[in-house]
Amino acid sequence: MALNVETISKLERRITITVPLQPLEAQIQQRLAQMSRTAKFAGFRPGKAPMGLVNQQYGNQVRDEVYSGAVERSFGDAVDEAKLRVAGYPNIEHKPFIAASEVLEYTATFEVFPEVSIGDLSKVKIERPVLKVGDADVNKTLDVLVKQRVTYEPVKRAAKKDDRINVTLKASIDGKEVESTGETGIDLVLGEAGRVESFDDQLAGGKAGSSKQFEITYPADHTPEQLAGKTVSYDVTYISVSQPKYPEIDAEFAKSLGIEDGDVAKMRAEITDSLNQEVVKRVNAKLKDQVFQALVDNSDFEIPSVLLGTEINRMMQTTEQNLKQRGADLSNIRLEPAMFEDQAKRSTKLRLILGELINTNGLHASADQVRAMVDVFSQSFERPSDVVTWYFADPKRLDEPSALATEENAVAWVLSKAKVTDKKVKFDDLMGNA
Repeated sequence: MALNVETISKLERRITITVPLQPLEAQIQQRLAQMSRTAKFAGFRPGKAPMGLVNQQYGNQVRDEVYSGAVERSFGDAVDEAKLRVAGYPNIEHKPFIAASEVLEYTATFEVFPEVSIGDLSKVKIERPVLKVGDADVNKTLDVLVKQRVTYEPVKRAAKKDDRINVTLKASIDGKEVESTGETGIDLVLGEAGRVESFDDQLAGGKAGSSKQFEITYPADHTPEQLAGKTVSYDVTYISVSQPKYPEIDAEFAKSLGIEDGDVAKMRAEITDSLNQEVVKRVNAKLKDQVFQALVDNSDFEIPSVLLGTEINRMMQTTEQNLKQRGADLSNIRLEPAMFEDQAKRSTKLRLILGELINTNGLHASADQVRAMVDVFSQSFERPSDVVTWYFADPKRLDEPSALATEENAVAWVLSKAKVTDKKVKFDDLMGNA
């Protein structure tokens, strides 16, 4: 086998490879001989047909298979000999196999993986969020849990914020009805997130049995777009007004949260433990985000277009699947590769950096680390031991915990090199409640 390597661009290569055909003829004849033992031809018993007839019927097919195999093997040998790391599949061009005589010559054009060089991480600044869970944080969590268990009782007074009203309504734009509940009332909690504030302000003050008409002009950036910038007239009839009734934080409430003996102090202790676990998760996630961004910012290299294209396609398919699951009409949605290009560039670059970092520094997860990650996964299930058994029953199932444990090793390695400073944060800021 002879080969010639051309550099087309920084990442693109073209190899011209010449494969002698004489050694392949023996393979072709051997395969044809094997086929002749079982091939069926009219007028001949199996295995008795002349080789010429077998060659006439199957020769081109066998030749194509043998030559294709030779191309695949020779390409692999060539890139190994040239010490090239191929990114994606090569584009192979050659004349028809039947036209080849003494040698088979073909060209393979492909991209190679870039040389990944990571900058000086000692200059990278990372802020580690620091938060000690206190009584106030537990109280906030309890407040949320209490509100999740709210019930409502009817009242005769006018509706106010936090009340639940049941109303029928009609909505019109320029005198044309665009929405109606008909005779069936709908429940609305006044002040609930997600609605335009002025809409709930107008609904406040109504009593059961009364009606009210008002107009709302929606913001220009309102969603859905059909209402954006439009003035909508509403005709509302109040069926009922109910006030919230929140449960007391007592033994019954504790039992509803899984504390069998109803011990409120034990309930608070468990909430504290749960919050501390969540704080650790949030802190680690924010550290990981900073580390990943630092790696991307401190590395400069070209991304193979074949890898970028693959990532864009993956993102488009994932987005399409998510939209389908949400019931979106895809006939009205046009996904373009350009929508995903920036995100795909970052994720592809980061994957290449992490691969280089992990391989160069021996950061692959140990068996103990993989097991620890599986244990973490299992804790959210009723029978953790069954989950652990399930993971280890099939080595492929360990791919995810192994990848995450390896990723944690990479993050820890970067943190050991960077300038890490602690920064106190507020509970709501860390938890995303602000």
